[in-house]
Amino acid sequence: MSLDLTADLPDLLQALVDIESVSGDEARIADEVETALRALPHLEVDRDGDTVVARTRLGRDERVVVAGHLDTVPVAANLPSRRLEVDGVDAVWGRGSCDMKGGVAVALAVAAAAREPVRDVTWIFYDQEEVEAERNGLGRVAASHPDWLDASFAVLGEPTGARVEGGCQGTMRGRIELRGTAAHSARAWMGHNAIHDAADVLSRLRDYEPRQVEVDGLGYHEGLNAVSVSGGIAGNVIPDRCVVDVNFRFAPDRSPEEAVDFVRDLFAPHEVEVMDLSAGARPGLDQPAAAAFVAAVGGEPRAKFGWTDVARFSAVGVPAVNFGPGDPSKAHADDEFCPVADLHTCHDALLRWLTDTR
Repeated sequence: MSLDLTADLPDLLQALVDIESVSGDEARIADEVETALRALPHLEVDRDGDTVVARTRLGRDERVVVAGHLDTVPVAANLPSRRLEVDGVDAVWGRGSCDMKGGVAVALAVAAAAREPVRDVTWIFYDQEEVEAERNGLGRVAASHPDWLDASFAVLGEPTGARVEGGCQGTMRGRIELRGTAAHSARAWMGHNAIHDAADVLSRLRDYEPRQVEVDGLGYHEGLNAVSVSGGIAGNVIPDRCVVDVNFRFAPDRSPEEAVDFVRDLFAPHEVEVMDLSAGARPGLDQPAAAAFVAAVGGEPRAKFGWTDVARFSAVGVPAVNFGPGDPSKAHADDEFCPVADLHTCHDALLRWLTDTR
């Protein structure tokens, strides 16, 4: 099979979906993408592992990046793809159709069509986004080929319902370990129940009021929640240990260090062990390329709730937005699908942005 980048968008999306590419098994789809891009004479193509990068070299005053990941979460009896109607909407159904081969199909089609864009473009199709951060192909490229990410602005094709979602929240996962003294439950007074001590932690979470803040014109809503509580030894033993895991989604005006300080201050004197921490990303909508992109896309930008790889661009000084076809609530769902209308909306917007000479 070879990918036809000039095919109708739903056909191209189905071809991509039908190449199974669960994280860590992207070689075949990367091969197909690389072959299709190398056939385009206006692009220079490189590869790092299963990440494929294609660039124009037109000497424009500005360079932008359009990126998308090739991998999916595991298949759940949702391959091969199907073209069907969902609640009256023409759609492509199948694993990865929403997250995010719809965005990849759009990017590939525009890469083929935009032979002389008004901005130089770097197209990045990367591997292993759906797994641990240390395996992420975009992160690997940032470390080994930082020049490939050099740009004034970036667009990540994550599903947004074909609307611009600026920046992203940061995320922190913390662990609070409460210690007690084990004893027989018939003689509970001889021990100290660690699970009971979790009441103090949980009451602070109950009383916490999420901060709502405007960052670069977009409204972000923070959230701090318990996501796991564990403890106990046996049905007749007073537990000497209880662990509460919390997740903090913070607005991109906070640094990761400020987020950690906030959580530790909230739970003091309990100690909080940081288990995972990722910075958010400011929208950067005040940048000229971003303003031109929003104008080309139309509609009112909104904040991205959640963490995406736009944060990796932000970390290297490149403002970025999320913009792609599909309802993000369908990402990873067994009935995952992408509306065909979203494919055309995103395709036309990207093409206008890259080729409009006005």
